[in-house]
Amino acid sequence: MTTIETEKKISPNSPEQIFAFLNDMNNFEKLMPEGKIEKWESTEDQCEFTIKGMARIGLKKESAEAPHHLKVSSFGKVPFTFDLDINLKEQAEQQTEVSMTFNGDINPFMKMMVEKPLRNFFNYLVTKAAETKL
Repeated sequence: MTTIETEKKISPNSPEQIFAFLNDMNNFEKLMPEGKIEKWESTEDQCEFTIKGMARIGLKKESAEAPHHLKVSSFGKVPFTFDLDINLKEQAEQQTEVSMTFNGDINPFMKMMVEKPLRNFFNYLVTKAAETKL
């Protein structure tokens, strides 16, 4: 099992606001790197997309504990199975710490190739989530 913990970023929104935004998988498109995502499809509970030059990724909401935690899992023909825990921790009024923890079933050879790009990708998602004004 490969675990990647993202940086912790501070959002100028309450945990309830960030949770409501992230609880709708349609909103994940707003977090994605511009120009690097193709074939986006989503509903409130899942999304699928292709990272240019890489594999198709499917994400579905597994559980939600308002307003502090969301668990998202891979689905479909993904290169490896994984879970993504999204953690929201209130810091002060209208300030929330946002972080993600990735747990993936990646073989050692593939891990060497994908660990850094995955870390960068998830750090990007956390940064975008924290910067979103709600």
